[in-house]
Amino acid sequence: MIHNQKIKFAKEVIFQEINALKKLSKSYNSNFIKAIDLIQKCKGKVICVGMGKSGHIIRKISATLSSVGVPSIYLHPSEAAHGDLGACNPKQDCFLIMSYSGNTDELKSILNYAHKFKMPIIGVASKENSTLINASTIKIVLPKVKEAGLDIVPTSSTSMLLAWGDSVAITLMKLNKFSKEKFAVYHPSGALGKQLTRVKDIMIKKRDVPFINENMSVKNAVIQITKKTYGCVLVINKSKKVTGIITDGDIRRSIHKKNFLEKTAKEVMTKNPKMISENTLAGLALDIMNKKKITSLIIKGKNNNYGLIHIHSLISFGV
Repeated sequence: MIHNQKIKFAKEVIFQEINALKKLSKSYNSNFIKAIDLIQKCKGKVICVGMGKSGHIIRKISATLSSVGVPSIYLHPSEAAHGDLGACNPKQDCFLIMSYSGNTDELKSILNYAHKFKMPIIGVASKENSTLINASTIKIVLPKVKEAGLDIVPTSSTSMLLAWGDSVAITLMKLNKFSKEKFAVYHPSGALGKQLTRVKDIMIKKRDVPFINENMSVKNAVIQITKKTYGCVLVINKSKKVTGIITDGDIRRSIHKKNFLEKTAKEVMTKNPKMISENTLAGLALDIMNKKKITSLIIKGKNNNYGLIHIHSLISFGV
């Protein structure tokens, strides 16, 4: 019975949050549109403010906004009153302030500052007649939710604040046509960011690429492969255009043949090797290698500038 009660209590929380989010979805009106329009027109950054649990939530919302290309910072209300208001640009920035009660004392100095410099405020609270809502340029009033047995910890209210912030970020992301490529720029260390990195950013370039003229011997090819340690050498003609590739596997499979090392690179190379553009995504390059069961790809840049990418480079990078 004790175990069943634990699950029952947990489910009650989830059901209350679901109900709260349903009410939230019905509360969207023209004020939400005004909030979105204000943020889109903002020439500076969105300054996100909140105290207590609302502070933790809006700090996350600020991070989400920045991650989808909307410049944003979190400003702690108490620190703001001791110098951090200097981070604001009154002529360009706007405020996004959250407070479930709307009457948090620590917000007063920020509200006074915003009014003094005529900075727009998007206020989000549950009480329509609260200090925050009355002081806001755009008023977002959250629906009230009765939480049986959970009056001390308003879980539904925090869920609504978080969901509302996420809805703002995703709406802006879609309106601004924020692509996966742009996402990679702001998330270079994330898994998706690494998948979306261009091969030109991590490829082997110029003097580090192993080259050999097509009229040189296989013996010289072996020397180049050993020297550069990438397991292959690119074969070029007199115009410095890549015409083939020789891998260490090619050499191992044919080393027993008579006078093999004296043959020319042109005679033993794999002609018309697979090449990809320098703008190819790193994730796609890895897929190509896996499908073709090869360990290197030639990168073709402008004006016959070639690069090379090895599977070990992609794996080390974290693709």
